[in-house]
Amino acid sequence: MTARQAAVKKYVVTLSDEERERLGTLIGTGKRAARQVLKARILLKADASDAGACWSDSEIAAALETSVDTVARTRQRLVEEGLEAALNRKHSPNSARKPIFDGAAEAKLIALACSEPPKGRSRWSLRLLEAKVVELEIVDRASDNTIGRTLKKTFSSHT
Repeated sequence: MTARQAAVKKYVVTLSDEERERLGTLIGTGKRAARQVLKARILLKADASDAGACWSDSEIAAALETSVDTVARTRQRLVEEGLEAALNRKHSPNSARKPIFDGAAEAKLIALACSEPPKGRSRWSLRLLEAKVVELEIVDRASDNTIGRTLKKTFSSHT
């Protein structure tokens, strides 16, 4: 690939000697997350500096058995956010949901599940518990799936 072809790309990777050395060390030593090693290899192959390989995205994707989109996103993150951001996953604080049951609500759910079932029932079902925790205003809403996971987590540690 010539310098003219590299210039057509919107996000051109040009690594410093220090960055190239760091990526080489990351790949060659110790235990690393596979994703991080993949990103390091992508950046080394995409490097358009004089010491770099300057491969095309499709060549990199084929050689590393990944997608062209992954190669393009990795190059973009390096250019826009730097080497650390390109190597490490971006954590979004909004990606994780807040738990429906906090400690107190979980304790009330457990107490309810251990109590006598409603009249005409031999035991509590998840759907009955779902309706009862909302009725008793323990939580605003909860699915039977959430209740099942909460109870499983709690009771599995006691068996």
